[in-house]
Amino acid sequence: MTSRFTIWKAIPEVQEALSRLSAVAGRGVEPSLKELVQLRASQINRCAYCVDMHSKDARAAGEREERLALVAAFDDAPDLFTEKERAALALTEAVTVLTDGFVPDAVYERAAAHFDERELAQLIATIAAINAWNRLNVAARVEGGHYRPGRSGGGD
Repeated sequence: MTSRFTIWKAIPEVQEALSRLSAVAGRGVEPSLKELVQLRASQINRCAYCVDMHSKDARAAGEREERLALVAAFDDAPDLFTEKERAALALTEAVTVLTDGFVPDAVYERAAAHFDERELAQLIATIAAINAWNRLNVAARVEGGHYRPGRSGGGD
C-alpha cells in the first residue's frame, strides 16, 4: 500500500484547523488517557499513521508496553486499566463505531460517572477530532511506521 497523495500538503489549512481543534478539545483530558483514547479510535479506524503516532507518543511519555498491547481488550484487563480509563475507552468505541446510530445510554452513563460535564465534553471532542484525523488519513492512505515521537503532522 502506498499513499494516494499527500493530503496535508493539498489542504494545509485543514491540518492547521484540526490541530487547533485537537489542542482545544484535549486540554482537560489527562495526557496518558488522551493517547490511549486516540490510539483506540485509530485502531478501530485502521489508521496506520495514527496508530503508529499515538503508540509511539504514549511510549515516549512513559506508557507501559503491556497497556499499549492490551488497549484493544481494555475491558478484559481490569488490572491494567482503571474503571475511569475503561469508561473512556468504551465511550471511544461507541463514538467511533456508532453501531446503532447513537452512543448507548449505558456507555454514556458509565463515562459520565467519572467525568464532570466539561471533562466529558472535552473527551467527546477529543474522540471526534481523532476520528476526523483518521478518516482523512485513511482516505489518502497515509502510511504508518515513520513517525517520530513529539513530531506532529499527518495526524494529530
